[in-house]
Amino acid sequence: MEIAALVAWILAAVAGFRLLSSWLETGGLRRQAIKVTRYPSALVVGHPLIAAVGLIAWVLYVATTCEVYAWCAFVTLVIVALMGFVMFTRWLVGHRGGRHARGREQVFPSVAIAVHGAVAFATFVLVLLTAIAVHRP
Repeated sequence: MEIAALVAWILAAVAGFRLLSSWLETGGLRRQAIKVTRYPSALVVGHPLIAAVGLIAWVLYVATTCEVYAWCAFVTLVIVALMGFVMFTRWLVGHRGGRHARGREQVFPSVAIAVHGAVAFATFVLVLLTAIAVHRP
């Protein structure tokens, strides 16, 4: 199960990299200094950075089977999931044409968001189940 979680995490990272690239290509960082934005750079950049720290912890767990690394990876996933949920709800409001939609900021492709979210959810579940199984005597 830990290898499945690792593969899922890597797939989520690839889809997430596509989303981050889209944001950067449309001037995501340049817009930060100009106006208030739906996607603050701390959120958009912090999400993948914290996820990368969690992925490193998970790789260390797979390499060493040390329970501490599994739980560290899971804790980072909780934080990353909360950040991702915030970004998803902000995207959803703008994508559906809510009154706060800002056309140019809606650069995230729906398919990439769906793939990233589904694989990230699978990663979350697999990491949690593995950490629980490791904890059992």
